[in-house]
Amino acid sequence: MPRIWGASLEEHHQKVWDDLAEATRQLLLERDYESITMGHIAARAGLARNTLYNYAANKAALVRALTQRASLPAVERVAAIAGRPAQSAAERLSAIIDVVLEASTDPSLHLMFRPGSGQPVAEVPEGPDNPFYAIVLEVENVVRDGIARDEFRQVGDVPLTVQLLSGVMRAGAERIGRDPAAFADTVRSAREIVLASLAVHPGRNTPADPRSTPHAVADSR
Repeated sequence: MPRIWGASLEEHHQKVWDDLAEATRQLLLERDYESITMGHIAARAGLARNTLYNYAANKAALVRALTQRASLPAVERVAAIAGRPAQSAAERLSAIIDVVLEASTDPSLHLMFRPGSGQPVAEVPEGPDNPFYAIVLEVENVVRDGIARDEFRQVGDVPLTVQLLSGVMRAGAERIGRDPAAFADTVRSAREIVLASLAVHPGRNTPADPRSTPHAVADSR
């Protein structure tokens, strides 16, 4: 019978997942993602290779599982923040930015990236299977609520807007990864950029309509 680490089977599984996350993180710092095998991960985590397959069928599934586990606390915190209708949309969005960038400091979430390249591991999926998909949906809901309350300007495509703004968050996370001491400044800058892009501008509170430009008016005469 395999040795059980911890006082219960649940604690044992948690210990194994923690060891797998640390083993994979260390290996990613030492070699290219493509060259890492399940055997390497099992050996570094102190597991038999056959035991590792009880946790994931292959390397891609293992990375997804590790990232999903690491991201769960952030997902839950973001959902709680988004569900505070008494707060303004701007306040909620600011708090979500804090949570997401704080989560980016978790070494386990670095499994999504090739160290030094800033590129996501190819096997991390897009859409509902992405660990951060739930966060994106919550942010979209906060933006829509802000628009409905006239806190934010009208945007033509909320999902696209959030996707573009996620680039700001990604850049912030990468900067923090390179320089942890820049955390506070990066969070402040990310808030300023995201909120400024959604701010209501008097006279420009609707998506641009080319028919309303001076040139279009002149051409219509």
